[in-house]
Amino acid sequence: STPWGGGHLPYGRPLANQRTFILDERMMPVPVGVAGELCIGGVGLARGYLGRPDETKERFVPWTYRDRPEERLYRTGDMARFSSDGLIEILGRKDFQVKINGIRVELGDIESALAARPGVKRAVVVPRAAPRGRTALVGYVTSQRPGALDSASLLQELRERLPEHMVPASVEIMDALPLNRNGKVDRRALASSAERGVRPPPVRVRRSAAPGS
Repeated sequence: STPWGGGHLPYGRPLANQRTFILDERMMPVPVGVAGELCIGGVGLARGYLGRPDETKERFVPWTYRDRPEERLYRTGDMARFSSDGLIEILGRKDFQVKINGIRVELGDIESALAARPGVKRAVVVPRAAPRGRTALVGYVTSQRPGALDSASLLQELRERLPEHMVPASVEIMDALPLNRNGKVDRRALASSAERGVRPPPVRVRRSAAPGS
């Protein structure tokens, strides 16, 4: 439980030199109590990510609304909403939330259910397009011991623990999960593989030089 009595994180109010907006998918402000993406502007906004132009272009975007002058906003990727007293409540990561049959699903909840299974080392769940404009889920897990897991058993356990709309269409058992250049799980690579119905490419292990060498 949390000290403020809720299941979401309180962000509080913006700093003095910070402008905070909660915007929908069209970059339009949402009403109080409605979830949207938390975006931040103001004089303290950074210029971008050092040496990462693609990520800078994706996250630091120009924004105009009605007769307001254009300004730059940082798209945090966090889903949030304004409470009736003006506080901001963080609901989770936008990347980790999808709608299944009209119901908002936290991918992290499914990943936690998979990771709770004995023998699972790591679990990641990604969405993919399904027929008739629907969204399906695909799970990827790594095992603590080779041969200790099988997909059918994992899916059956999820059906016993989760609502039907949260159960992935399939679960793939991997030797290792693909990583991005920051050393984090490459969810985009997994999502791309899920869309094409193929297994992710083999993981390339890249050795980093020791600090100061």
